[in-house]
Amino acid sequence: MTLLISDANILIDMESAELLPVLFKLPMDIGIPDILYHEEIQPASPNLEALGLHIMELTGEFIAYAFDLTARHNNKLSSKQGARPSHNDYIALALAKQEQATLLTGDAALRIVAQREKVQVMGSIGLMQHFLQYELVSKDECRCALEKMKVAKRRLPWTDAENMIRQF
Repeated sequence: MTLLISDANILIDMESAELLPVLFKLPMDIGIPDILYHEEIQPASPNLEALGLHIMELTGEFIAYAFDLTARHNNKLSSKQGARPSHNDYIALALAKQEQATLLTGDAALRIVAQREKVQVMGSIGLMQHFLQYELVSKDECRCALEKMKVAKRRLPWTDAENMIRQF
């Protein structure tokens, strides 16, 4: 089964859209680094393991890789690309690399680094395409979910999101 490794950003998007249960109905496994889960997700959303979220560990080699990413990339990212990725963002990227999985993130700067590191990336819009493809939500439910994300002030490329829905 395909494995997707999530950062905190995507889970927050899905929670604000009230799509967390739908996320775990995809025919894909969703994982998250243990440290990121315990620091950023569990305090506000403690029951995601019961829904199917896999809490995963990095090997020593990939912990070192995550630390190295900061040194190699943060000074090369401009402020136009958004805030520089945090250490936990790099931990998620390192786990995706370790597991040869797709990284789920909506963080623009992290997406750039992931592409430089040859890690496949998917965001909230890509997930919603899968929800529609697997008929887990209707177009109307998808539009409603996007509206909830807008109200919650989530940062998505809204034009791309609308175009995606129109194409289905």
